[in-house]
Amino acid sequence: MELFYYLVFGGLGAVVAALELSKNNKDRIATSQAFTSFKNNYLFVYSLMMAGDWLQGPYVYYLYTTYGYGKGDIGQLFIAGFGSSMLFGTIVGSLADKQGRKRACVTYCITYILSCITKHSPQYRILMVGRVLGGIATSLLFSAFESWLVAEHNKRGFDQQWLSLTFSKAIFLGNGLVAILSGLFGNLLVDTLNLGPVSPFDAAACFLAIGMAVIMSSWTENFGDPSDNKDLLTQFKGAAVAIASDEKIALLGAIQSLFEGSMYTFVFLWTPALSPNNEDIPHGFIFATFMLASMLGSSFASRLMARSSPKVESYMQIVFVVSSASLLLPIITNFLVAPSKVKGGGISFAGCLQLLGFCTFEACVGIFWPSIMKMRSQYIPEEARSTIMNFFRIPLNIFVCIVLYNVDAFPITVMFGMCSIFLFVASILQRRLCAIADKPKTEDWMAMKERDTEEEPLTEP
Repeated sequence: MELFYYLVFGGLGAVVAALELSKNNKDRIATSQAFTSFKNNYLFVYSLMMAGDWLQGPYVYYLYTTYGYGKGDIGQLFIAGFGSSMLFGTIVGSLADKQGRKRACVTYCITYILSCITKHSPQYRILMVGRVLGGIATSLLFSAFESWLVAEHNKRGFDQQWLSLTFSKAIFLGNGLVAILSGLFGNLLVDTLNLGPVSPFDAAACFLAIGMAVIMSSWTENFGDPSDNKDLLTQFKGAAVAIASDEKIALLGAIQSLFEGSMYTFVFLWTPALSPNNEDIPHGFIFATFMLASMLGSSFASRLMARSSPKVESYMQIVFVVSSASLLLPIITNFLVAPSKVKGGGISFAGCLQLLGFCTFEACVGIFWPSIMKMRSQYIPEEARSTIMNFFRIPLNIFVCIVLYNVDAFPITVMFGMCSIFLFVASILQRRLCAIADKPKTEDWMAMKERDTEEEPLTEP
């Protein structure tokens, strides 16, 4: 392995360690013992949930190829996953507000475990069922757990600022350290122990089962709007009205969709970008480097959110601009550096420059996650938190499905340029959100609720 990869990984690791060790009182939030216990319980569960997810990621495509499926069939399986998340996942995730967030988290575990079990079958239809189940689970992962945390945090009377600490630690651990360890553990199972490409999915199911046991034994239930007289269509209508009536919620949804759409597109593009001539690159080590960069971003975000200034709405404008610029590097290097025509070999000079830019983008991802969580906790009404959060994922999943379907139709530079434009638009929308953030929250949501209550017909018992 080339020295360059070790230098990048070691440099990022040193910066992360320096940031964590150099934190002073201004960078830390004074909390209570009760909150610390609550936070640690959530972080333990969240880390297990993310381990169940990260263990699968690097081996899904590889497993399908070992079963003899080509790029077209595999593409359809991936589209089914994102489509399922958009259609079925939105419905199931939205039920968390009415049926209970703890119950939704347990449903996530069961659904994802079943998805892992389907990977033992080489039959296409069973694998398709697994992708559908995985899509539903993904929607629950990115809505039910955060909704439960925010509601339980408020119910226990903890300081609102303490949420920032939980969010940043969750990303630092779940999307950073756990991702790196999961990649190494999966590599141990598949390559070192020769247990086969399905072994990471079995390990993921075990972690999910442990997490489900902890949830069932230590979490209490909480709800959004548990009214018996509100069906799912009414919940969707209420969520749509809330988004339409509050510009801050609408802006937040647009910003999230633009950033996450670019992020998921990047996941498909970084490999061909770094190895356009089939260069021999260490995919697992590069993935671990990206996750280390994400840890750097989340560590930096924890410092920012521990202080009263600058506000999240303010510094995120800069983050989006930097992320937009970082994804322009493949286009810039394509013009400034003559492309190599030699097949194979090690990573090129242009690839080295792009890798540094991609690490910058991943650091922005590490800042984005806890920051967007904090903004969602401030602006999204508790009554329909899960429903609205799943609404945000609809345009995201549509966008990713379109990209997957047309991934071979456009040059890679065009795809990166599109992502860069989306991120720049996100910075403009973030600027608007910053401008109106201090305005009083709209009363339209409560007014809409009161109007619905008044208009509901009386029914016989």
